[in-house]
Amino acid sequence: MSLGAYCVIYCKRIGTSTSPPKSHTYWRDIRNIIKFTGSLILGGSVFLTYEVLALKKSLTLDTEVVEREKMKSYIYVRTISSDKGENYGIAWQARKELHKAVRKVLAASAQVFRNPFADYQYRIIAQACDPRTLIGLARSKESDLRFFLPPPPLPSLKEDSSIEEELRKLLASLPQTDLDECIQYFTSLALNESSQSLAAQKGGLWCFGGNGLPYAESFGEVPSATVEMFSLEAIVKHSQIPAHCDRIEANGGLQLLQRLYQLHKDCPKVQRNIMRIVGNMALSERLHPALIRSGWVSIMAEALKSHHIMEASHAARTLANLDRETVQEKYQDGVYVLHPQYRASQPIKADVLFIHGLMGAAFKTWRQEDSEKALIENALGDEDRYTTCWPKTWLAKDCPALRIISVEYDTSLSDWRARCPMERKSIAFRSNELLSKLRAAGVGDRPVIWISHSMGGLLVKKMLLEASRQPELSALINNTRGIIFYSVPHHGSRLAEYSVNVRYLLFPSLEVKELSKDCPALKTLQDDFLQFAKEKDFQVLNFVETQPTFIGNMIKLHVVPVESADLGIGDLIPVDVNHLNICKPKKKDAFLYQRTLQFIRETLAKDLKN
Repeated sequence: MSLGAYCVIYCKRIGTSTSPPKSHTYWRDIRNIIKFTGSLILGGSVFLTYEVLALKKSLTLDTEVVEREKMKSYIYVRTISSDKGENYGIAWQARKELHKAVRKVLAASAQVFRNPFADYQYRIIAQACDPRTLIGLARSKESDLRFFLPPPPLPSLKEDSSIEEELRKLLASLPQTDLDECIQYFTSLALNESSQSLAAQKGGLWCFGGNGLPYAESFGEVPSATVEMFSLEAIVKHSQIPAHCDRIEANGGLQLLQRLYQLHKDCPKVQRNIMRIVGNMALSERLHPALIRSGWVSIMAEALKSHHIMEASHAARTLANLDRETVQEKYQDGVYVLHPQYRASQPIKADVLFIHGLMGAAFKTWRQEDSEKALIENALGDEDRYTTCWPKTWLAKDCPALRIISVEYDTSLSDWRARCPMERKSIAFRSNELLSKLRAAGVGDRPVIWISHSMGGLLVKKMLLEASRQPELSALINNTRGIIFYSVPHHGSRLAEYSVNVRYLLFPSLEVKELSKDCPALKTLQDDFLQFAKEKDFQVLNFVETQPTFIGNMIKLHVVPVESADLGIGDLIPVDVNHLNICKPKKKDAFLYQRTLQFIRETLAKDLKN
């Protein structure tokens, strides 16, 4: 329009000139107009062509989307380019900022609007999400689950096959040499049990060209659920080896695990092992595209919103390992973040670590004290009245600037109940193993408070001593602010004495043997740590039980007496509970929790203020 106006004005000026122009002047003006107009047209064409090509490159329209939507099939997201030049150029930076803005808008929309989109609009947005946006939405607390596409259809099983047999094939396809003794044990156990079960299903252990004898079929039968559990436990062990994770994915393990997950939604043990395997596989960044394509992000996004602490925490671990944009740490098997489990704007200023004791666990050890009323309220799912994990429910609300981590490891009172007969893990071995996992999770990069129960306190002492001997772990020592011990047997436990006296009945495990008063390693640990803690001026708080504890239906003993729980520094507070309940407050305003909270706040006062 401006070009046309300019031409009109220029022609009028030529027409209204007082002196008649010469012919060569007239043609010269025409040439000038043509040159100017041509330059503008050419420049505009080049500019528009560049913009169209740039837009086409950044936005690719898939014409098959409509047909796929009609068929309600899964639309796979694209993997991230491996070209570093493409990923880190100006275009990549622009896309990164755009994705951040999209995530904020999508996460806020579910909170601001009650019903912002129709279902098909959610699906359209889900189809447009790239992997980073998808994971960001999964880790956003207020995101709507309709932003996630359902997992792709699972491949059909062969007519003559079963899930149990497919599990066995997957396990048999994994490397069987140069393995830890415990991995070999679980693998051979699972393969042997599944072989017996399959033999029973196909006609009994003795089959003479027919279906076998009926009694032989019942004799050789092994429950399918038992075989599946053995196989999953073996695969959990294998998934701790990165090279084995690659084999699991290549042999269709992600789809098989997903089928099991859907079939056993009412079995927490099966789901727990499956989520452990997927969480271990998420530690390998080269497997992230496969995990995303197979639909595990949407499954974990749903699990993260679960009211069950175990399910939500396993999902939070997996998604954190997938989120390489905002999370630098990696959470290995047995390390669970209780808070924050979502992306949050609240800056984290300190870490609080929970280490359980003998026969404990990352979640159940730290539940509220059980009672008939509490169990009823727990069944109703009211966390305000009863919590299955008070560090996640109470401490996270009272101190939101903390990262709260709970650690899990296998222990046993007796070799009769040992999960792996070949597994003989001493306190020294476990401390090194846990120390490595905690460093991978970034523990030591900010101020730390350790909270431990029973044998867990001995592990904390051993870990700190080991870290003090390694210069690269000096930050962990310098950032340790304080330690809380719940009935830790610094000088031995009567449980060990009782076990030794009835060794033919109980067969005490290695963990219990190391708790005996005459154990040289225990005395050395106590003497070395006491001197070390005094030099570092650690803040220490000790709690101890005053009531005996029932172990089974027949054994009743005082597990940790007052004199054994006295570290030699810090306050020692007797509490009128037994050994199991010393770390389980009756309610939020109970002395046990309030004194713990006071210690955390006072010890981290300067750090939280800054």
